[in-house]
Amino acid sequence: MTTSEVVEEPFGKVVRRGLGWSFLSSVATRAGTVLSGIVLARLLTPEDYGQFTVALVVLLIVANVNDLGLEPTLVRWAGRTEEIAPTATSIILGASFLLAGGTFLGAPAIATALGAPEAAGIVRLMAVSVMVNGLFAVPSALLTRSFLQGRRATADLTGMVVTLGLSIVLAVLGFGAWSLAWGRFVGNIVNGVLLFAFAPARFRPGWSRSVARHMLTAGLPIAGTLLLAVGLMNVDYIVVGRLLGPEALGLYLLAFNLSSWPVSILSVAVARVSVPAFARLQHDPGALKAAFCRSLTLIMAPTTLVGVLLAVYALPTTRFVYGPGWAAAAGALSFLALLGGLRVAMQLAADVLTAAGKARLTLLIHGGWIVALLPALTVGALHGGIRGVGLAHFLVALGVGVPLHLAALVTLGIRPLDVLRSARRPVAAGAAAVAVALGVHRLVDGDLATLVVGGLAGAAAFGIVAWPLIRLVRAPRHQAEAATSVV
Repeated sequence: MTTSEVVEEPFGKVVRRGLGWSFLSSVATRAGTVLSGIVLARLLTPEDYGQFTVALVVLLIVANVNDLGLEPTLVRWAGRTEEIAPTATSIILGASFLLAGGTFLGAPAIATALGAPEAAGIVRLMAVSVMVNGLFAVPSALLTRSFLQGRRATADLTGMVVTLGLSIVLAVLGFGAWSLAWGRFVGNIVNGVLLFAFAPARFRPGWSRSVARHMLTAGLPIAGTLLLAVGLMNVDYIVVGRLLGPEALGLYLLAFNLSSWPVSILSVAVARVSVPAFARLQHDPGALKAAFCRSLTLIMAPTTLVGVLLAVYALPTTRFVYGPGWAAAAGALSFLALLGGLRVAMQLAADVLTAAGKARLTLLIHGGWIVALLPALTVGALHGGIRGVGLAHFLVALGVGVPLHLAALVTLGIRPLDVLRSARRPVAAGAAAVAVALGVHRLVDGDLATLVVGGLAGAAAFGIVAWPLIRLVRAPRHQAEAATSVV
């Protein structure tokens, strides 16, 4: 069976169904993560979270480059996957085992450099997880390429249930930071096995020098971009761990987790569909521009609403969700919530650039961004603790990340004015929600009452201003097929 046999229905219908499954998976996964975080915050200490975060940062960095960019290359490949999948399998397995081995041997030095030498054993367990990722990278790419998001959702949700369930059980039994690590490791294995079982085709390792050369030429810039992107989203953990210690890192982790749930729900769901969908339009600049602008408007609406309400109600949200002992995380949450909205928009821009073969541009964007971010985070940590880190992250994204993405989109015929027009309604609605939410905050006492009354009032104000966007959601089917391929 070839992957080309899977997509036989009208393209727009396939994409919409794939997005629906992907969104459902992301919502369920994020809801489970938040709920487990509420439980685990009452079983573990900030220092436990800090130790695990050190290992998680290592896993995220290595796991995002262990495929050398070949997984997204497979997703957007214009030809038959049978021509390249065996060679891709060989390269990914080799790279994964080399990176995992190096990480395993270097775990003590890595953990010490990140300010938590006691986390060396957990780093080693996460290194083994990298090998698991490599084993199942090609099946994962085939599911994404074929828009089989229903199967992928089943695998992801099953892995999540195992991860969260095992973590909670082990935390109750007193395993501390190791409860998070073992839960992540076992859940990763379960997820990978299901991805392999659900894949529309399976390939043994093979080799073709010409295919390897061609794939690495296309994949390495993507791997470099992913490495820098992951660095951007994790360099703050490194700075906090080194300068402020494991306890502050644990507080910062939970603040970031709360702030990033709209990013996780929307960006992950859309990314699994957007790259292959945009790739189908890469030779039609007009359709590509229309699809991007419409998708940006629709994705920014819910993201902006959630982001601004989290920013306004950072303290009551933190106390209500995690308990009074974690209230110090609210200082970072106020700014990280706003950062989350920017991340969603910039991720969509990166997706369209990658799909159109502009991965090198995103590599340059992330390179310039991280150069500006590292000193800003250092200054923020030294002068403002985790609150200063959150503020620095947001300001650099707004002042450096956004302008660089706008400049890159011009190469696809998408002007900054087009982007501003697409974003103006969600931004205006967000401003209205902030005004109302601040008013409620001054009038209502109690965390739960503030969140309920303020959330409903802010959402109502947002909806009044954003109401014209309903026309985009209810666009005629022929217009959706012609101009919309993602959201």
